[in-house]
Amino acid sequence: MTNIDLSNREARYKHFGSVDPIKGTKPKTKEEMADLQNTKKDFLFDVQSVGINNLTYPVRVGNYQSVGNFELATSLRRDEKGINMSRILESLQTQNDGGILLEFDTLEKVLAVLKERMNQESSELTVESTWFFNKPSPGTELDAVAHADVRYHMEYTDDAVTKTQFGMTASVTTLCPCSKEISEYSAHNQRGFITVLLDIDKNEEVPADYKEIVYRALEINASSQLYPILKRTDEKMVTERAYENPRFVEDLIRLVAYDIHDLPWVKAFEIECRNEESIHQHDAFSRMRFEK
Repeated sequence: MTNIDLSNREARYKHFGSVDPIKGTKPKTKEEMADLQNTKKDFLFDVQSVGINNLTYPVRVGNYQSVGNFELATSLRRDEKGINMSRILESLQTQNDGGILLEFDTLEKVLAVLKERMNQESSELTVESTWFFNKPSPGTELDAVAHADVRYHMEYTDDAVTKTQFGMTASVTTLCPCSKEISEYSAHNQRGFITVLLDIDKNEEVPADYKEIVYRALEINASSQLYPILKRTDEKMVTERAYENPRFVEDLIRLVAYDIHDLPWVKAFEIECRNEESIHQHDAFSRMRFEK
C-alpha cells in the first residue's frame, strides 16, 4: 500500500475524488443572475396549479404539536415560464409560531400571502396531520392520549377563500351482524376505519370544537370505540357494547351520514368505511357522497 499522508481533511477528500473548485465565469450575485422563471413570452397554456408537495413541516393541532404533510401551489399565467418556489416556504414561514396552527383562519392567511408574493390569481393548499387529544377509559376514566388523522384543503381566488374542506379518519370496532345472527355464541369483529371529507359552507359559522363534533359522529355510530388504556372493567364494557351494536359497513356510513347531515356548516360530504376483516384476507368497504 502506498504511503499517503491522509492526516488532514482536504487530503482525504482528494484521495476519495474531490477536486478543487473552478474559477468560473458566471455571475455570483443575485442581481446579475438570470431569472428564468420570470421569462415573459407565450408559453401556450395557463396552468391551474404549480407548487410543492410532500413537504414535512411542524404544525399545532389542538393542544399538541404534530407534523404536517403539505401541498402548496398557485396558478400560473400563460405568459410566465414558472413560479419562484422559494416564496412558497417564505409564505408558510410567515405563520410559523412554534408550528403552523391548523385552523381555517391561519391557513387562509398563508394562502393570501402566497398569492400576493407570487402575484398570481389563485393559491391553494392541502395539509394532512395527526390530531392528538385526551380520551379517558369508559369506566375507570384513566386519562390517556388518543389520535385521529385530519386533513385540510383550501382554495383562494380574488382575495377570498373559494373552497374549504375538512377531513378526518378515525379507527373504531365493528362487529358483524351476520356472524352474530348465525353463530351459537360470539361473533367476529374487526378494526374499522371511517373517513369523512366535509365541504364547509362559507356562509355558516364553524364551531370552535368542530374536530370533537366530527370525531364523535364517527365513533359513536360504530359497534364500539377504541381507547388508549383499558382495565378489565373497561374491557368488559367495550366488548359488550360491540356485541350489543353490530354494524355492517353499510350501516355505519348511513348512521354517520345522518349525524353529519345535521351540521349546518357542512354543505356536502363524502364518507367511507373500511373494515380489516378478521375472517377474510380481503377488506370490506362502503362509500357515499351527499350534497344538501
